[in-house]
Amino acid sequence: MPQISNLRFLFSSTNHYSSPFFSPFKPKTPLNKSLSLLTVFSSSSSSSPRRERQHTPHKRHNPLKLTRRNNSSFLINEKKTKMPEPETERVVFNKRRAEGSDNNKPKTLQLKVRKLNPINTICYVQILGTGMDTQDTSPSVLLFFDKQRFIFNAGEGLQRFCTEHKIKLSKIDHIFLSRVCSETAGGLPGLLLTLAGMGDEGMSVNIWGPSDLKYLVEAMRSFIPNAAMVHTRSFGPATGSDAVAFPPVVLIDDEVVKLSAILLQPYGKNIAGPRVQPGDISVVYVCELPEIKGKFDPAKAAALGLKPGPKYRELQLGNSVMSDQKNIMVHPSDVLGPSVPGPIVLLVDCPTIAHFEDLLSKQSLLSYYADVSDELIKNTKAVNCVIHLSPASVTSSPEYQSWMKRFGGAQHIMAGHETKNIEIPILKSSSRIAARLNYVCPQLFPATGFWAQKHLSKLFLDSIASSEDSPKHSDCISAENLLKFQLRPLAQLGLDRTGIPSLTSHSEIIDELRSEIPEIEEAVQEVQKFWHSAGQTNGISPLQSKIEEPWLSGDACPSCLENISREDMEIVLLGTGSSQPSKYRNVSSIYINLFAKGSVLLDCGEGTLGQLKRRFGVKGADDAVRSLMCVWISHIHADHHTGLARILALRHDLLKDVPHEPLLVVGPWQLKRFLDAYQRLEDLDMQFLDCRHTTETSLAALESNLKSITGSSPPGSPSSSEQKNRGSNLFAKGASMQSFWKRSGSPVDNGAAVPILKNLKKVLNEAGLEALISFPVVHCPHAFGVVLQAAERLNGKGKAIPGWKIVYSGDTRPCPELIEASRGATVLIHEATLEVATFEDGMVDEAIARNHSTTKEAIEVGDSAGAYRIILTHFSQRYPKIPVFDETHMHNTCIAFDMMSVNIADLPVLPKVLPYLKLLFRNEMIVDESDDVVNDATAAI
Repeated sequence: MPQISNLRFLFSSTNHYSSPFFSPFKPKTPLNKSLSLLTVFSSSSSSSPRRERQHTPHKRHNPLKLTRRNNSSFLINEKKTKMPEPETERVVFNKRRAEGSDNNKPKTLQLKVRKLNPINTICYVQILGTGMDTQDTSPSVLLFFDKQRFIFNAGEGLQRFCTEHKIKLSKIDHIFLSRVCSETAGGLPGLLLTLAGMGDEGMSVNIWGPSDLKYLVEAMRSFIPNAAMVHTRSFGPATGSDAVAFPPVVLIDDEVVKLSAILLQPYGKNIAGPRVQPGDISVVYVCELPEIKGKFDPAKAAALGLKPGPKYRELQLGNSVMSDQKNIMVHPSDVLGPSVPGPIVLLVDCPTIAHFEDLLSKQSLLSYYADVSDELIKNTKAVNCVIHLSPASVTSSPEYQSWMKRFGGAQHIMAGHETKNIEIPILKSSSRIAARLNYVCPQLFPATGFWAQKHLSKLFLDSIASSEDSPKHSDCISAENLLKFQLRPLAQLGLDRTGIPSLTSHSEIIDELRSEIPEIEEAVQEVQKFWHSAGQTNGISPLQSKIEEPWLSGDACPSCLENISREDMEIVLLGTGSSQPSKYRNVSSIYINLFAKGSVLLDCGEGTLGQLKRRFGVKGADDAVRSLMCVWISHIHADHHTGLARILALRHDLLKDVPHEPLLVVGPWQLKRFLDAYQRLEDLDMQFLDCRHTTETSLAALESNLKSITGSSPPGSPSSSEQKNRGSNLFAKGASMQSFWKRSGSPVDNGAAVPILKNLKKVLNEAGLEALISFPVVHCPHAFGVVLQAAERLNGKGKAIPGWKIVYSGDTRPCPELIEASRGATVLIHEATLEVATFEDGMVDEAIARNHSTTKEAIEVGDSAGAYRIILTHFSQRYPKIPVFDETHMHNTCIAFDMMSVNIADLPVLPKVLPYLKLLFRNEMIVDESDDVVNDATAAI
């Protein structure tokens, strides 16, 4: 564990209120303010007395004093007194990590060196079904040898897929991209970071791709160590060069395989312009295994004077040797039977008809066609298998099907997006849990597209229609997840379906659950009573007496929930894990569904689009992406933003034919570096706003500037002295922490951002939101949390009802800025990376070292701020299904799961469901992740 800085800060909390136009923090009545005093821990501390804050209706605690215990964490002491008490808070965190200086020495990542086996006993190509069920990314293909592994394409979800199916990432030697775009390379950043975190020295991998790869590498430098990308190799014509024919490129040629790349460019009659544009180039990969030597004849060897021994082996390897008894050289052809040509596999990515026109013209493919005469081409080669990554819009054309027939008896595997694969979940472990959760509480866990019978029926009809349009080729099949084509041993050459997973029906999963936990049926009935108040009984059921928890006592609903509609707001937890995707939890992403008014995305880790597809269906997810009004990113760590490019690229494609505005992206400035560099590959159609421009102090500074121009300010604007007081906090300009935070919480120059801020105001108004406020938190440089405040509404009698308030912590240690922002929150979504039952637990020290929070600390933050409901998320992979938690602190808290959908109208019953979910996992609160990177990845979060 890295050494933790002993520097801790002691300061008093102050109110930091700004104009109600921008901020949700303003109380109903003005409060007296006092300047905070910043004192280093080693010196004596003091704070000015202050008046207690006015409580919101759902606030249950008096102001709390945060103190430190056992040099490790917070302890919240509740003091019930009528006299005002000074609030003293201590921030306990890893200062070096928060400054971004905890990596003392960069790793030198080495490539794995393996001794090749020229006589491979096993070799095959296998379909890795990433995106086959959700159609959000390109499937990957594994080329397997005894001592080497090659993967073609690394779309989002590849890591999670490999974890699910026990494919060791550490065994991968080469990654080849057929195109460079978010569809084929979205999983590459996370994969590189995972490999770099393995072991003490880390690992690297060879990455191959067309010339556009250099743009992707340049973009990833903003958050990936350069050492992880030193083994990237691009080939083909540079962007902007003339679109002329480019010869095949031999990438690897050794005793195991010869791998060549044939480049395709869309410069046919269907496009305009003679120059290569970013994203134009696609690749056909040709994998040729060496010929299989004929059978060794010992009798011939003996006749030539050879004795049994090492020389037999040399001859079998193709090397000539000197005879033991005669003065002659013995050649392999003297003692071996006729050789058998090695198997050949083609991987074809032809994304458009324009690319297909170039494909037809490739002279380098003539030697692989079966219909070419020997007079035209000498030494023609028989292709055994062709894997088509091309979309159906290309492969279904008569011209493409005629081209396929030129390969004679080759096996064709159509690995584009096939409708039949939607009904079989690729990630069966998480789908199984989703089905169980749906059975226990369908209100919080709606049925996904995989298990909805109506959806499956439609898919069946679509599948029939699709099969009627598919190529009528006797050797052409649709790809299926984990389908293999065996290349060696030669006796097994051909298709191998033994690894293809079968479809497990929803009813089979529920029957298994009932058998495993017989009382689950009664639990389902009890849960449904929460949504049917008229059916409540005065008695207590036997099941309730077993699982009733102390937090089930009633609490008053906040006024913002008065006459609330189910069409007002819904929180969809798309990803609830940390560091990297795992079998049961994807990485961070929260979809705020405002229904007819649009939607907002808070963080966007790898696989976010796939999770949207699983939650809303393949077509419903497209509607969800179209409805996005804003995406907010908390910090630059990869598990919070590497799914963004795919979302933005898809939105651009969905809206390219209709008038629309660029999507607002609010995030740390490092994210803009990545997106700006990435836009050389794909048009992301976005408008970026630095989180620092959306902090309370920056918005107040902007308002002050507008006041100086117009001579007036909106009602309720703070005075200059109030603005000064507002800046007197731990992170503001002039404070001791200013250089450490890189001024992330202090005002910034809003000049260039004014038009975008005005657009943000417009977008928020259209979405029914009063404010979006970012605030700095303690994790890494430029890490933020966010507040979403809904606008007031009127009830049937014309009475004003305050809007709801959502606070999302991002990744952080407990800190005063978060507590202040969470005052009176309707929902606080707080990270709880590590579980801790007692303050003496060693997880607290690790939480401090990584600048994360424990479950108990997260609950204490919510309680001290008076949050009505707390949702815990961002769990470590140590807790693959459900974390262990201290039950005595869960009175207003719920554990998040992937695909969990919390409607604002269901908030009153939310904590009551948790005991029944706990029952669902009573035998599974243990770690069962088997991937070899879990422990190493935990150190990177």
